[in-house]
Amino acid sequence: MPGLVEWLDPHVERYLLLSEQEYVVLEVYKHWMASIGAWTRLVVAVPVLISSWAFEPPLFWVLFVLALAVSAQALYSIVDEYRDRFVITNQRVFRVHGTFSVQRASVPLGRILDITVKKPLVGRIFNYGHFVFESAAQVQGLSEVRFVRDIDARDRILQETMQRAGLRATAPQLGDDGT
Repeated sequence: MPGLVEWLDPHVERYLLLSEQEYVVLEVYKHWMASIGAWTRLVVAVPVLISSWAFEPPLFWVLFVLALAVSAQALYSIVDEYRDRFVITNQRVFRVHGTFSVQRASVPLGRILDITVKKPLVGRIFNYGHFVFESAAQVQGLSEVRFVRDIDARDRILQETMQRAGLRATAPQLGDDGT
């Protein structure tokens, strides 16, 4: 199984700008809740697929084809969610996603104007949320990154990375005025 997982990995390090000393600060995988619907479909479809052999045609073919189609679609969705990565580097954020055709979108840290963290009720229970980025370029592939696990820690790392890059102003600490 490690060979299959290695083969499915999108290998985000190949998209780094090594000549510019870019390095990965954090590679974010999707939370398991992103694929819970696909796992549910797979768990239901596989027993139907297996039990379809107990029936005579044409019922066998109906059950077999439907269960096979649902299983294939569920597996595709699981792989698609697994390959969806959000990457924070010291210079930019980018997202790599897609199973058969790979899509990438990136925004330099300096172009990010606003970061909104959305944590729905279910996300608060299971510790995930969604990033919504507003940038000067309004890059559509990065406007929303969904199902980020432990989003508060990821947000803190992103803010610290932007601070280290000198992209966030720091207010001077006021001294004690004696009152």
